Amino acid sequence: MDSSSERFDLREQIRCEALRLGFDACGFARVDEVDSRAREAYRQWLDDGKQAQMDYLGNYLDLRDNPALLYPGARTLICVALNYYPARFQPQENPQFAYYAYGRDYHEVMREKLRQLAAFVAPLSGDEGRVCCDTAPVRERYWAVRAGLGFVGKNAQLIIPGKGSYFFLGELLTALALPPDEPLAARCGDCTRCRDHCPTGALDTSGQVDARRCISCQTIENRGEIPPDVATQMGNRVYGCDTCQQCCPWNRAASPSTHPEFAPRDEFLALDAARFETLTPDEFNRIFRHSAVRRAKYAGLMRNFAAWKKNQNF
Repeated sequence: MDSSSERFDLREQIRCEALRLGFDACGFARVDEVDSRAREAYRQWLDDGKQAQMDYLGNYLDLRDNPALLYPGARTLICVALNYYPARFQPQENPQFAYYAYGRDYHEVMREKLRQLAAFVAPLSGDEGRVCCDTAPVRERYWAVRAGLGFVGKNAQLIIPGKGSYFFLGELLTALALPPDEPLAARCGDCTRCRDHCPTGALDTSGQVDARRCISCQTIENRGEIPPDVATQMGNRVYGCDTCQQCCPWNRAASPSTHPEFAPRDEFLALDAARFETLTPDEFNRIFRHSAVRRAKYAGLMRNFAAWKKNQNF
């Protein structure tokens, strides 16, 4: 490209295409090594065992530190966000699922949209690019901040000012050199509502999550028994937890997703305790065939339901 103005124009063309495809935000970051402070904080988190059962988070640290190793020749990270905040909710008396699991598995939806974006960028860049949506060792929130999408709150979620935190994140690595967006500074201020409301105290003052105490981790990633001090605090939850987002003032601006893929089906919304009692593995596979809930597997979900029954004196 001949001039910086052309690069800026091209960047905005790509941003417009991303929004046309349905992404709710799009930003650009220059591919570089993750800064030393973030690298050290992540390694300390691992050393402290706060990854709980998620040992895979300690794999491929070199790739996590440098996206260029994932896609040689990469010069720009195109970061996108996709709103999943539901328009309809489960009845409160039903066993509760995290909002992100209400609709279709986000990996499927995000991957398809990113592939469409990659097809748009390819003729401009001369390379195919690499699509990432929680499928590669990329520090998604770190790069979303670098790309100006938002900031990481004290609940460790990416918060997009004026929109909230109910977003899936994805990335496209490309050899195209584009002007980066300006990173955003944290704007939580003195607010500690997420820490104050976390049922298990899983959020510490460093802004990290202790997955050993996190209801989301223990109901989804844990393949064994849930620690008793976590199980008793699960309340009416059977898959995941949204408490640190539900109490966040930034989510007062959350608006329902317009993506039909994330709209919950009536059968899902009708999953009450009686239906759980008779749920079979075949029914689980049918109901959650294209759902993120498959991550917990049938055995994990029924284990969670057993904890729900104890908590509800059912």
